[in-house]
Parts: sequence; C-alpha cells; structure tokens
Amino acid sequence: MSPRARAILRVFAIVIASTSLSKLPPAVLALALGEDTATVFLSSFAATMLAGLLLWLPVRGADYQLRLRDGFLVVTLTWVLASAVSALPFMYAPPHLDFAQAMFEAASGLTTTGATVISGLDQLPKSVLFYRQVLHFIGGMGIVILSVAILPMLKIGGTQLFRAESTGLNRDSQMTPRVAETAKSLWAVYAGLTLLCAAAYWVAGMSLFDAVCHAMSTLSTGGFANYDASFAHFDSALLECIAIVFMLIGGMNFGLHFVAWRRASLSGYYSDSELQAFLRIIGVSSLLVAALLWFSGSYADAGAALRHAVFQITSLITTTGLLTADFTQWPGVAPLLVLGVAVIGGCSGSTSGGIKVSRAVLLFRQGYREVKQLVHPKGKFLVKLGGKPLSESAVISVSGFFILWALCFIAITLAMNAAGLDILSAFGGTVGTLTNAGPGLGSVAMSFGEANDAVVWLGSLAMLMGRLEVFSVLVLLTPGFWRE
Repeated sequence: MSPRARAILRVFAIVIASTSLSKLPPAVLALALGEDTATVFLSSFAATMLAGLLLWLPVRGADYQLRLRDGFLVVTLTWVLASAVSALPFMYAPPHLDFAQAMFEAASGLTTTGATVISGLDQLPKSVLFYRQVLHFIGGMGIVILSVAILPMLKIGGTQLFRAESTGLNRDSQMTPRVAETAKSLWAVYAGLTLLCAAAYWVAGMSLFDAVCHAMSTLSTGGFANYDASFAHFDSALLECIAIVFMLIGGMNFGLHFVAWRRASLSGYYSDSELQAFLRIIGVSSLLVAALLWFSGSYADAGAALRHAVFQITSLITTTGLLTADFTQWPGVAPLLVLGVAVIGGCSGSTSGGIKVSRAVLLFRQGYREVKQLVHPKGKFLVKLGGKPLSESAVISVSGFFILWALCFIAITLAMNAAGLDILSAFGGTVGTLTNAGPGLGSVAMSFGEANDAVVWLGSLAMLMGRLEVFSVLVLLTPGFWRE
C-alpha cells in the first residue's frame, strides 16, 4: 500500500473513531432517564470505535503530507463515512428506520439540513431526539474542521482539508497563523454561542431539555425540532425573537464573531458588505411576504403577518428550516419567495447552506456589468465587492460554480421526478436538500417519510453535495483527478 493510501486510511480511521463519540451523550441521557435506547447507543459506540481502531492499527505509522487534491477525496468520503456510522442508532432504536432512511436522517443531521423521514417526533425517546441535535452540533461547524484541530497532533497535515472545506471568496484567509488554531478558535466561538442560545431559550420559558436541543439546532442552522409542529409548538413571540437572533448569528461569517470576541468590538459587523447585503435581503423579502399575507387576509393584523414572515424568511435564508407556520399553504407567490431565499443562503464562512450571499451579490453585479457593457461597448467596468475590485479569475470562478450548481439542481430535480415525485415535489425536495434548508414543497414539504428509497438516496446525495458546495464531489468524477 502506498504512503498516500496509508495516510488517507489513517484519516478515515480517526474520523470513524471520533464520530463514534457522538453516541455517548445520548447514551448517558438514556441511562439517566432509564430509557431502553441506552443499549443501542452504547453498542453502536463500541462497534464504531472498534471499527475505527481496527482500521487505524495497520496504518498508525503512516507519515505522508496530504496534498490539496487529497483533501477533496478525504473531505467527501469523510462526510459519507460519518453519515454511515451515525445512521446505526436510527436503525436499532425508535423509530427503527431502514438503512436508506437512517442514512438520510444522519446525513440531514450532519449537513445541518433538517429534512427528516420521521413522523411522531413527540413520542420518540428523549435520547433519540437529543442524538439528532448532537449531529447538528457536530455538523454545524463541520466535522472536517473538527478533525483539522486533531490531525496535526497526529502528524497528518490538515491545511489542505481546511481549504477544501472552507467556503467563500477568501477561502485561503485564516484568523490565526495555524489552521489547527483557527479550527479550535472557531469551535470555541461556536460552542460559546450555542450555550448562550440555550440559556436564552431556558430563561424565556423552554424546558432545559428543549432549550439545549433547540439551541444546537438553531446556532448550527440545522432545523431539527423535538416536535412534529416544529417551532410552532411553543407559540411564543419571545422564543421566536430569540430564534431569529441566533439564526442570524449562525448565518453570519463566523470570522466576524471571532474578531468581535478577540477585539471586544462590533466594528467588523458594520463594515462587512456581505452582512449588509444579507440583512437587506432579509428585510425586503420579509416585508414583501408580510404584505402578501396581510392583504390576502391570511392573518388578522399586520403584526402577526410580519411576525411569521420575518421568522420564515430568516429561517429559510439561513437554511435553518424551523417553522412557525406551514408556509406552503400561504397564498400567491409567498411559498416560492420563502423557499427561494434558501437558494441564496447565508454568508460565506457561516453554518448556512445555499450559494452564499457574496456569490449572489457578485453574480448580480456581473450581470449588471454586462448590461452596462452593451450600452457602452468601449467602457471598462469592474466588478466590486466590499468596495474592492475583484479579479476576473474570481468572477469567472463564481460564475462557473453557479453554472455547475444549477446543472446539479436540474439533474437532481429530474432524477427525483423520474423516481416517482411529481414535478412540484421534486423541485421543492431539491431546493430543501441541495441548499441544506430542509423544508420543501408538495409531498416532501414537511417530511420525506412517504418517499421511496430512490428519492431518499437522491436526497442524501443532494444534502452532501450541498454541504460540500458541489465542487468537492464533482472533482472526484473527473478522470484527471485519478491520474498521478
């Protein structure tokens, strides 16, 4: 076996072993509550930890510096392996899903999508509900970035993995000199904000269990809830306001949070052009949807219409997917507006999915430049972001990304339609999974529970592609990648 293969196998072994630890918190909770699921979680932990150790022992001495091209393979297969390992408890504990559904639920948790195949959440054991939220917590910042903080100590290079996982136009920028320190800093900020969210929920009236679970779901922009009614179960304007604040925080670039914490200053937020565009999109979209709801008579007063509009727009643009109402039943174009903002998604460097606000803004400005170029053929126009001109290579790169993303969207929609979904459900299901938002339209608006296995597998693939921003997956399909 080549040194490169041994090093990659060593990474996979560590990923499998570390992912097994996700079963311990729900196992402890199950033991404390006397739930029968404790045996399932403990046996799943033991089996996956043993598998990781057996894979690690033969390659424990591997000494090879991974390259960037290795990062694409490792990043993609890491998410696949982590999802497969995390699927076990869903098969052997309530709700006893088959493998396709269990893989979907695990992938949804780790990719922070929030789509589900489970109905009857209110009756599930608390340990299973908690496990779903633990997957959100792990996936929120990315299981790969978590590994980056550990791999350098094990003499496996992590910089390439971090670059392959990072998103946005400034993917090579780091907040601290060493990538491992960057990953640790991100996790510290992320964990601290999650605790703050849990405390706010608890003080505002949630039970401690619900507060902790929904904090992990909110800050990770995941969307799993403990109830079939989602966030509408609480029917509390105060809790909804708290959720909006922390969904927005999760949808912002975590580099801004890190700088604000390190410098004890909020100035970075005011000067970030992407954040300003993000908030403007939310404001305009919320007002449009609120007007549609009020004038159609869907809600008795403007206040209620605005309350639900702001929550759903914020929830979908951050690709969280928590719901206070069934927006698919709203009148006119309101459902498409709500679901449409999920395609834009949150800011670069956030836990959100979608194409990201910076890319959406750049695409708009590039299109506007082309219009001006037609009017003034001899003019020289630059595409700017944050007041700074971008290189043509950056503009072309974003255009290429969007074209590939759109082609994947069309392909998955057609595949879901061919697999048995009507065209509306196929469209909504693709938006919900490829953007990592969760809710869709039609028969998969609230759950994929009634979908056949082919649709479920397509949904799992779309969630992974969305989380990895399609490039990391598609590059593996090119023949040139496999040539030395």
